Amino acid sequence: MTYKFIFSVFFLWTALSACSQASTTKEQEQKKPTPKPIEDTTKAFSFINPSGKTIETRFPAPPGFVRDSSSANSFTRYLRNLPLKPDGSPVLLYDGSQKGYQDGQCAVVNLPIGKKDLHQCADALMRLRAEYLWNQKRYDEIGFHLVSGFYAKYTPWMNGSRVSLQGGAHWVPTAAASNTYNDFWKYMEFIFSYASTLSLAREMKSIQPNEIAIGDVFIKGGAPGHCVIIIDLVCNPETGEKKFLLAQSYMPAQEIQVLRNPASEDMWYTAVDGGNLETPEWSFTWDQLKRF
Repeated sequence: MTYKFIFSVFFLWTALSACSQASTTKEQEQKKPTPKPIEDTTKAFSFINPSGKTIETRFPAPPGFVRDSSSANSFTRYLRNLPLKPDGSPVLLYDGSQKGYQDGQCAVVNLPIGKKDLHQCADALMRLRAEYLWNQKRYDEIGFHLVSGFYAKYTPWMNGSRVSLQGGAHWVPTAAASNTYNDFWKYMEFIFSYASTLSLAREMKSIQPNEIAIGDVFIKGGAPGHCVIIIDLVCNPETGEKKFLLAQSYMPAQEIQVLRNPASEDMWYTAVDGGNLETPEWSFTWDQLKRF
């Protein structure tokens, strides 16, 4: 056996071993699980969905928070489904001009407010509550106290009576019975004219901060006075922490607007007990939290 032959055999054995090893390695690599793509945690949460057309769809619940369920006919569902103007719309006054201060709002509710300087802070809240009840055909529950103390229910108005202020407020039958939206709006404009934060604060029930719910109101009755309404609320199921959205109208009469939180980068307010609640145009205390 020559050295040349021995060398040829050794070379062939080495090549075969290398091929076998390479084949085994390739099979092992093929059997390895495909690594999962790394989740991009740097993507910032967007507090506003510009394409959303209602309170609930425009404002996603912040991370870790959820909305509770609500029945189809509830005041909660009504407020969460308030229609919104396109993202970036300015707040308009009753005469069609723009409100001078726009930085405090992050959305505008798409509801008509009339052509008179009436739809101000308390008026907007009474309007939302009354319009919800009117849509539910719960007419007998619609009613508000005037500043004088007179309780002006909607059902006498619906049946054709009007309030006379001569010799003390009282009902006088002066019109045909009607329950159109136009007649309902005339009733609301009467309420706007003779009720205020002063009368509304007196007729509402005080509640504790831990009872806070959608539809509750922060209100300072007086002249001047102001009020805002909680139009949405979310909760952290692990910690119990609550966050909420606020809406208001203001002076002069203007569209209802969702408020930014001047103490935060977003528009959600945190429910706490004590201290002040600072909104863009007013400061409330937590003992001014009330309910219809």
